[in-house]
Amino acid sequence: MTSSFQPSISQAQEAALPMHSPAEFEARIAALWVFPIKSCAGISVQQAVLTPTGLAHDRAWMVVDADGEMVTQRELPRMALVQPNLVYLGTSVAELVLQASGMAALHLPLTAGYLTKAHAIKVRVWDDQVPAFDMGDAAGKWLTEFLGNSLGPLRLVRFDDNHHRPSNAKWTQGLPSRNQFSDGFPVLVASTASLDELNARLQAKGEAAVDMRRFRANVVLGQDAQSHPLNAHDEDRIGTLTCHTEHEPVQLTPVKPCPRCPIPNIDPDSAQSQPAVNDTLQAYRQDPRVNGALTFGMNCLPVAGIGQVLRVSQRVSADWAF
Repeated sequence: MTSSFQPSISQAQEAALPMHSPAEFEARIAALWVFPIKSCAGISVQQAVLTPTGLAHDRAWMVVDADGEMVTQRELPRMALVQPNLVYLGTSVAELVLQASGMAALHLPLTAGYLTKAHAIKVRVWDDQVPAFDMGDAAGKWLTEFLGNSLGPLRLVRFDDNHHRPSNAKWTQGLPSRNQFSDGFPVLVASTASLDELNARLQAKGEAAVDMRRFRANVVLGQDAQSHPLNAHDEDRIGTLTCHTEHEPVQLTPVKPCPRCPIPNIDPDSAQSQPAVNDTLQAYRQDPRVNGALTFGMNCLPVAGIGQVLRVSQRVSADWAF
């Protein structure tokens, strides 16, 4: 993935930025992930623009069946093997490229005005019926060929940015919210410490370690070498996160623990499912806040800094919110 953004600022440059009041929680952005197509593979990026619906281009596309119903790895685990890529021309995305083993790469132009030529349809993501644009026959045929026709012919659709799809008001604390094809919230935050805890438990049982791709987080927090150690699931226990960008700070408010379906059991490299991950989470991550569901990571709402650029290694701070 290419971009015209400049590399992250140096430690010396960061030291010259305005000082901030000490916070109880300190971390760094360890990784940023964008998932252009819901339930397909993600893209690890060094920087991403924050929009009202999350990181730019995250969950902007979705696979649907002939009835316009969403399709995910729950139904078709091989979606994990579909690798989207975004090709930039300057600061604009010029192409969405789909790649998968044994398939010729499919290049879908995203030039200005491409949606004006697309067929407008209604699709369903969970309980929400929303307007979208069909990406054409070539995309549908490519997906159906690779994923199979067990659900009938498949289509790729693009979310209609003019539509306002809010998060569940039960969880938003009165804050404004907008989503594209995410499950229900714009940004998912997790931490390396949480993954380390899970892997320690997996390996103690003789199971293989897993990586963060299983959990499809957008912002992964890691330890700031100059602060206190990051503990597993600290992201559950903090208030609004402030990401210290070069300009206006970005603020993300955690509002709901992320309940986990069977997708973390699916190996992103093979699309094979085995129950070790969720079986292990069952022992220590049943969350009373969501009626005992297994949780990993926190769903967040962007509350400040729309249009700012998040970068790997940026400092993150927050107050505890027990």
